[in-house]
Amino acid sequence: MKITHATFLAAMLLGSAAGFSPAIADTAATKDQIALFATVKGEGKTGIARKTKPVDARAAVPGEVIVTIIKGEGVETKSKPAEAGDWVVRNRCPETGNEEILVKAAKFPTRYGEAQSEPDANGYRAFSPKGSDMGYFIVSQAMGEFTFTAPWGEAMVARPGDAIVQVPDDVSDTYRIAAASFACTYEIVTPAKP
Repeated sequence: MKITHATFLAAMLLGSAAGFSPAIADTAATKDQIALFATVKGEGKTGIARKTKPVDARAAVPGEVIVTIIKGEGVETKSKPAEAGDWVVRNRCPETGNEEILVKAAKFPTRYGEAQSEPDANGYRAFSPKGSDMGYFIVSQAMGEFTFTAPWGEAMVARPGDAIVQVPDDVSDTYRIAAASFACTYEIVTPAKP
């Protein structure tokens, strides 16, 4: 079996906890999530959702790399090294292990606004998402599992049941949200058509 750099990277990112191996990576299709979103949208099958569940966030340490781990799946992705002003956002979603993501300094205020609490011992404060409308669709069984490059340059795997979301005014900001995380943290405004 030929192991490409992308296959090796995907296997390393997903880790053995997800049951992912280089052999599986070779069989997963690679797709352009932006083109796929445009196709699904053109078919009238996208919907609108908003992240509404409160989160906890702390200032990121410059150079810190955040590894997003989804309970039951393993490593979803890892961030680029944090820069000054970036934030670590932790979902309040026990079903997924309260996963963390890195949010860039420029995007954080428009997505989460002002802190709703004082910092805890680890520097986390409560924030309420601003509930901006996001386009989305659910990965179907017919689409199957596929890999793509996330906006931050790391490989991601999308599986049937997961949501692919897109920021309406920045189509390059299109990424995967695990099915359980989407169900836990988002509310549906307009359902996507199957």
